[in-house]
Amino acid sequence: MTTTAFELNGYRVVKTFGVVRGIIVRSRSIFGTIGAGLQTLVGGNITIFTDLCEKTREHALEFCLKHAHAVGANAIIELRYDATEIMQGVTEVLCYGTAVLVEPNPV
Repeated sequence: MTTTAFELNGYRVVKTFGVVRGIIVRSRSIFGTIGAGLQTLVGGNITIFTDLCEKTREHALEFCLKHAHAVGANAIIELRYDATEIMQGVTEVLCYGTAVLVEPNPV
């Protein structure tokens, strides 16, 4: 379970493990850059870059979830993404949050 909120509705935090993260560094291929350049001539959504960004965020989230599982967590709260261009055409995407162990609230 993940959320960008500070808590999960219906659950209570019983243990906090601290920050977990998933980091991926990606570059554009020459073919992707050329294809995206052609798409900019037409205008609108540049699907090559949209797909690249979506897959990159998905992989960063997968790494973050694996990190949380490795420390014993069953949820991540305060989930966030950050991106930094390391050099032209090379971007780091970081997914991070607080790993927690949660259980359902008693009724």
